[in-house]
Amino acid sequence: MAKIKQKTRKGAAKRFRVRRSGSIKRGQAFKRHILTKKSPKRKRQLRGTTAVHRADEKAVKSMLPNN
Repeated sequence: MAKIKQKTRKGAAKRFRVRRSGSIKRGQAFKRHILTKKSPKRKRQLRGTTAVHRADEKAVKSMLPNN
């Protein structure tokens, strides 16, 4: 009996990337709208990417089976 391939969750594939070290990077949240009340320091620190928390890594990796 043939093994069934596991499909990638396309929503997750657009949001996460697996680094060479095996950790998963994600974009920062809270920088899309209502920016006037947020301080420049806070907005500056929300730039770029950060790692997915260790508690969530297993769930994200199961959504990205081919990475």
